[in-house]
Amino acid sequence: MPNQFQGKRDQSLRTDTRTDHRAKQLRQEMTPPERQLWSKLRRKQLGGFRFRRQHPIGPYVADFYCHKAALIVEVDSNYHASSKSTDAARDKFFRERGIETLRVTAGDIASNIDGVRSTILGLVRQRAAEHPHPSPPPHAGEGARDND
Repeated sequence: MPNQFQGKRDQSLRTDTRTDHRAKQLRQEMTPPERQLWSKLRRKQLGGFRFRRQHPIGPYVADFYCHKAALIVEVDSNYHASSKSTDAARDKFFRERGIETLRVTAGDIASNIDGVRSTILGLVRQRAAEHPHPSPPPHAGEGARDND
């Protein structure tokens, strides 16, 4: 079954040069809570799902993004000056494109990283099952490559 949001997700998600530059800068300036969470998400450590850090999407930069599950994980902390209205506008932008935002606090990361990991894994698995990739890889014999 095709993902009803796939077309919307692909549209208007392009970024401009400023957003790309800001994402690169943010990758170099990650906060301690972001670094701690990234250490648990990188290299497909979380259930085999790939996350990107400080990933530009449209005019915004998501803290962590899993394309397969159409999920953004945002770390809310005192490090980034952000208001509820700004967060709501970002969340609406993503939601309209079929991307869900999960917000976790820096305090939860510091005091309960395993619980945060578990919550993210559950949501990623659920969303990936609900929104399968529109073009699954070919089965053996249908264009699959041999690894010999």
